[in-house]
Amino acid sequence: MTDTAPVTGRDRGLVDIAIIGGGINGAGIARDAAGRGLKVLLCEKGDFAEGTSSRSGKLVHGGLRYLEYYEFRLVREALIEREVLLASAPHIIWPLRFVLPHSPKQRPAWLVRAGLFLYDHLGGRKRLPPSRSLDLSRAPEGRPLRPEFRRAFEYSDCWVDDARLVILNLVDAARNGARVLPRTRAVRACREGDSWRLEMQGEDGRAQVVQARVLVNAAGPWVQDVVQGVTGLNSAHNVRLVKGSHIVVPKFWSGPHAYLLQNDDRRVIFVNPYEDNLALIGTTDIPYDGRAEEVAIDDVELTYLLQVLRRYFRNAPQDRDIIHAFSGVRPLYDDNSENPSAVTRDYVFEIDGTPGLPPLLSIFGGKITTYRRLAEHALQRLGPWFPKMSPAWTAHKPLPGGDIPGTFDDFAAELARDYASLPQTLVYHCARLYGTRARELLGSSRSSADLGCHFGGDFYEREASYLRETEWARSAADFLERRTKHGLHLSATQRAVFEASVGA
Repeated sequence: MTDTAPVTGRDRGLVDIAIIGGGINGAGIARDAAGRGLKVLLCEKGDFAEGTSSRSGKLVHGGLRYLEYYEFRLVREALIEREVLLASAPHIIWPLRFVLPHSPKQRPAWLVRAGLFLYDHLGGRKRLPPSRSLDLSRAPEGRPLRPEFRRAFEYSDCWVDDARLVILNLVDAARNGARVLPRTRAVRACREGDSWRLEMQGEDGRAQVVQARVLVNAAGPWVQDVVQGVTGLNSAHNVRLVKGSHIVVPKFWSGPHAYLLQNDDRRVIFVNPYEDNLALIGTTDIPYDGRAEEVAIDDVELTYLLQVLRRYFRNAPQDRDIIHAFSGVRPLYDDNSENPSAVTRDYVFEIDGTPGLPPLLSIFGGKITTYRRLAEHALQRLGPWFPKMSPAWTAHKPLPGGDIPGTFDDFAAELARDYASLPQTLVYHCARLYGTRARELLGSSRSSADLGCHFGGDFYEREASYLRETEWARSAADFLERRTKHGLHLSATQRAVFEASVGA
């Protein structure tokens, strides 16, 4: 599966679709197209999900706050997709209840209730419980909050391991015959007759060339760079880069629920349980004019997030409690909105080409929750070039590892019984990240010694080998930050030892 051989000389051939960009949109299109019988190649200049798609708030959600910007179609589509994705990958996507303390200064109670009523019914909710009101003086969810917050609303959305969602789409794409090339930069593309000639370069400097009937630009924050720098064309659309930063602290409340906090500037901050004993807090939503590769959280954002926490919680985290922070750049479609939080999360396609001219399809905007529908819509737009293409298929097909019979909890309990002699936190970790593929990873292991070198926490050599062989992991960050979150649970010494073993 780690297919990185050059596509040169007599191997060059002709593919139906060449995709530039290994984030969630490119991965989703690659999976869908390969499953329809098309010959697909995808290249990514770095690691998969290295940019925006691993630096999100890690939620599959309809976007409750988008209702006040009248994004009803987008919210409905996202809510419908929330149900589809929950069914397709219950190992990496699961329900999460959000507590929204009422703050009359921001939004009146009737408006919040009306929004939640729409949220409950707009997308045909089936699997998740409805919203409800909470009396914070009695409900346990009110204990960590300041006493002035007496009322709250609770509603449902879903958690997602964003980077793994990308990887699983690519694993399935490869299973269906797609050629998947990490660390392979698109250098130049030009039309030659009825196809595109795409020139690529691996990190080792080797040139690679492929001919493609269709070129898809799913480069996210770099979409305009690809249009202008790789193809030499011009675009009528723009992306607006919005920076979103998060911090990770030890979890400071009891219970599996999350919190959604309204701030004075009408932005909202999510406070989510993370990795069992941690909390993920964000995001900041501020304009960004720098290079997407260089995005990083700054002191102003840190202060902003901590101030919001202090406003709501009795014992809010302090600077010293921050154990990790990250930033991502969201490539939102530029709709000329003055407020970064109000910029649409919808997506726009631009096609340069005609039925007689090989097209370039560029994607502007989008969000993780609607990636699968975006892929379907993209292939629908490309239908004139592939009149014999098979129909859409991903709505009812689980992602790799997601073919779990019954509930995830029952599956995890069965796996724990079958591997009772292994550390149970490790077995649960494997169930969560790999679903039914966990048995493929663990194999006949009956003791920790069977798992090879122990790098710390629940991270063993066997898992590292599995990630290298089946999920394109190569650098330390691939293993510790994107394929897994082991990096949050290793000491500095343990991390240094692992980095030395793979080459950081």
